[in-house]
Amino acid sequence: MDAALKAIAEPRRRAILRLVWDRELAAGEIASNFDVSRPAVSQHLRVLKDADLVSERRDGTRRLYLAKRDTVADLRQFLDDYWSDTLTRLRDAAEDAERDKRRQNPPNDERTL
Repeated sequence: MDAALKAIAEPRRRAILRLVWDRELAAGEIASNFDVSRPAVSQHLRVLKDADLVSERRDGTRRLYLAKRDTVADLRQFLDDYWSDTLTRLRDAAEDAERDKRRQNPPNDERTL
């Protein structure tokens, strides 16, 4: 999971994933969408492949890339769970703080009893 998170941290890699989401593209076709060298795009593709976010298929001398939707779905599920758990903990902490505040400063009518 760490490799996938690191891979998508780079904006060009996310753009590459979008390009190969629905169709297989050759490395040269992918590179033509960016203002960086082909070796730089190849390095990004290698990182995505090592993170198991894209598959690579050889067709003669061409290398074709396609997003691995199942791996991306697993990554999304991990992030959804992470944020859900984090938001739940944040909500619980805020509610606890509010309860503590109410205990320390009860409404005026309760102070006179």
